[in-house]
Formats: sequence, structure tokens, C-alpha cells
Amino acid sequence: MTGAGLTLAELKARLGGEIRGDPATRVQSAASLAKAGPDDLSFALGRKQLEAARASRAGALIISPELAEALDGRPCLVSSNAHAAFARAVGLLHPEPAPEPGVHPTASVHPNAELGPGVSVAAGCVIGAGVRIGPGSRVGPLCVLGDGVRLGRDCVLHARVTICHDCEIGDRVILHPGCVIGADGFGNAREDGRWIKIPQIGRVVIGDDVEIGANTTIDRGALDDTVIGTGVRIDNLVQIAHNCVIGEHTAIAGCAGIAGSTRIGRHCLIGGAAMILGHIEIGDHVTVSGASFIGKSLPEPGVYTSTMPQMPHAEWLRNAAQLRHLADMRERIRALERELAARKRPSPE
Repeated sequence: MTGAGLTLAELKARLGGEIRGDPATRVQSAASLAKAGPDDLSFALGRKQLEAARASRAGALIISPELAEALDGRPCLVSSNAHAAFARAVGLLHPEPAPEPGVHPTASVHPNAELGPGVSVAAGCVIGAGVRIGPGSRVGPLCVLGDGVRLGRDCVLHARVTICHDCEIGDRVILHPGCVIGADGFGNAREDGRWIKIPQIGRVVIGDDVEIGANTTIDRGALDDTVIGTGVRIDNLVQIAHNCVIGEHTAIAGCAGIAGSTRIGRHCLIGGAAMILGHIEIGDHVTVSGASFIGKSLPEPGVYTSTMPQMPHAEWLRNAAQLRHLADMRERIRALERELAARKRPSPE
């Protein structure tokens, strides 16, 4: 339970929408339909949730317009985008506690680093030479910001985030525990049977309002920068290799891997565990299904899938065994097609 809570009228003033029921109804916290009690706010998006909404003990609901009449009499805030409105309401009811501004005594901050007003640096942090941190940003325990890093205003770095030298982070960026931004990309050249490291001299540049999940790694560019556009959402355990460009407002789910120099457009959805080869281009408004393998460019909008449906193991073994014979079967089919075509040709007179 958090403070005095908010009334429906106060929520409407912040979120918009239309009130049904008593505007003075007050809620203290947010909960699911099944778990909500009289002091809780919950939400319902469509007809599939109607019965659960009717049965819920929630004190108030945020609902889509199609449910407004069906739930008449209950205190509700009707919103054209109920999901987004509820997301904002949760933030209002459960604000993240902000630490006191200042630098913890155990943090190491280089003398020429610049920290804006209201910056908080927690225990065990290392802030390198030439670092600039914008007003109101929070740097959690054991974070490392390498020399020359630029961190915008009102950012939140959770524990153990590492931002390597010269990388640039925009405003209101959230980096979850264990993120590594700007480690060297996987660049090597062969010489006489041995690997020669290619120095990675680019940066990682991240736009505003980006959120990056725990233990995700984004490699710095080899020569040019790796770029993450404004509004991008990246889940946990994602690998983005050097020189990739991720367009604005694209979302990438957990365990996806994107190889080097790939460009992904704006407003794309990349499913969990998707694997995307390097040096290809994916256009705007492309959806890649989870666990898909993408080996060539996808310039047109749409949904792309390359996974095989699940099946009993014995059946999978039988099907997999036939893969070895595909080339032979192709040649046999071509031979049969040529034979049929020859039979259909008229006989010479």
C-alpha cells in the first residue's frame, strides 16, 4: 500500500479517459483481476476478460470502451488504450523510491568528472575521467562508467552496469543489472593460422527513453558506432554485436542474438531467442517470431517465422533422416518433370 492513493478523478486528470461510477473512488495500489481487493486498481482489455472483471473484487478498473456498458455501475476509467493507461497508473501508484542525491563515500569519482544537480552515485561505483552525468540520474551500486562516457538526464542505472569508454547514453534511459554497454565487438583477422585482434574504435550511442534488460550486452562498433534508437526496448540476455543499428521504438525479447553490422528498422518486434545473421537489413514494422533464424534481408513489413513445429521425438527423427535425401529427391523430381514434359510434346509428323 502506498500513501493516500489516487481517486478516479485524479487518475482521469493524469491519464485522460472517461469515468464511469463514483469519481471519488480511491485506490491505493494495482493488482491483477484475480488478486485485487477493494483498495486496488486493475484492468480489463476485452470480452475475454469480462467474466474475470465482473468477478474481481477490485475497487476500480481501467477498461476498454467495448466493456463500458457490460460493466456499468462499477467504478471504471474507460480508455481507448486501457493497457497503456494502466501502465501509467501503476507508475503513479507505485513510484520507484529515489535515493538521496550525492556520492557514496566508497565510490571512486575522477576529479574531472562532471555530475549534474541531483545525481546519485551509490556504493562501490567507479566513474572515470571526463565522464558527464546529466541532472537527476541515478547510478546504482558497483556500476562502472569508463573514461569519456556521456550519460543523459534522469537515467537509472541499476546495480553492476558497465558502460565502457566514450559511449553515449541519452536521457531517461534505464539499464538493468549486469548490462554491459560498449565492450569490444568480436573482430578478428587471420594471419598464418592465428587470430589478430581488430581494435574496436567505434562507440555505442543510445537514444532517449530506452530500456535495456538485465545482463544484455551491446558491443561497440569496430569503426563506426553501434546505434540504439530512441524508445527501443531490449529484454534480458540479448546480444547485439558491433556496428548494428536498431531503429526507433523497436522491441527485442529475451535471448535474441543479432550479429554484426545488421540494421533493424523502426517499430519492429523481434521474438525471444531469435537469431539474426550479420550484414543484413530488416525494414520498418517487421515482426520476427520467437526462435526464428533470419539469414537474409527482410525489406518488407510483415510477420516472418522460420521455426519447425514441435512433434514427438520419434517423428522428428524420421523427418530429420529425410533431410539427407532432399538433393536426391529434387533431382528425381526434376527428371520426372522432364519425362512428363517430353510425353506431352506433340509427336513430329
